[in-house]
Amino acid sequence: MQRPRLFLLLIACLLVGIVGTLSSQSQPQSTRPASPKIDASAVWQMPPQFLAAAHGSCDSSFHIADCMIDQMSKAGAPSAAVSFTRELYKQSQGDFGVMTGFQDARPVAVAWITYPLRANTDYGLLFVNGKPPIINIENLKLLDRKTMVTSSQFQDLKNQFPNVDVWPGDRDGKTWPESQPASNGGTQFVVAYPLINGCHACARAGLAIFTWNFDAQGKFLGTSFQGMTPAPLQ
Repeated sequence: MQRPRLFLLLIACLLVGIVGTLSSQSQPQSTRPASPKIDASAVWQMPPQFLAAAHGSCDSSFHIADCMIDQMSKAGAPSAAVSFTRELYKQSQGDFGVMTGFQDARPVAVAWITYPLRANTDYGLLFVNGKPPIINIENLKLLDRKTMVTSSQFQDLKNQFPNVDVWPGDRDGKTWPESQPASNGGTQFVVAYPLINGCHACARAGLAIFTWNFDAQGKFLGTSFQGMTPAPLQ
C-alpha cells in the first residue's frame, strides 16, 4: 500500500528539481553575480631577489609558470596580485605576468604588466573590468589592420620599408593610453604601436595609431585605425 504514495513522492521531487533548474537557467544575466573588479590591490613590485630565487625553485619544474605563481606568495605578494597573475595565466594560455601599475579610467581600467620570463617585449598593457574583463592591448588580431594596410600612408611607407608591419609595443609603464569621450557616451583610448621593417631589431618606421572603443558600460566595440607618425630620420 505504500508503493503508490512513495512513487508520487518521487515524482513530486523530480518536478521540483526540474522547475528549479529551469528557473536558474532563465535567470537574467544582470542578476547573476558579477566578476570581482580588479583594482590597485593587485599591484605588486617584485623584490630584486624574487626572480633569482624563483628560477632556482622553478627551472626544473615541468610547469614553470605555475611554480612561479606559487613563489609569489612566498615572496610576500598580496593575495589579489597572486589571483590576478593566475587569472592572466589562464586567459593568456600560459603567459606569466605581474601587475606592476594600475590606472582607473572608467568604464574600464588600464593595467601595466611585467612579463619577467619573456625574451622581448617585457612589458605590456591590458584593459580590465570591461566586457570582456581582460583585453590584451598587444593582441594585434584586435587591431583594425585592414584599414591600415589599405591606407595611402601605409602604401607609401612600404616603398621605403618593404617588410614593414605593426608590432606590439614594449610599454615602459610611464606612458599610459590617452582617453577621450566617444560620441556614443563611451570612451576611446588612443594607443600607438611601432611599425618595424621585418624583425624586432630591424629599422623603425614610425608609429601606427589606433583607438580602442568602449561603450558606456565598458563593452569593447573594436578598434579604429587613425593614422601614422612619420618614420624617424635615418
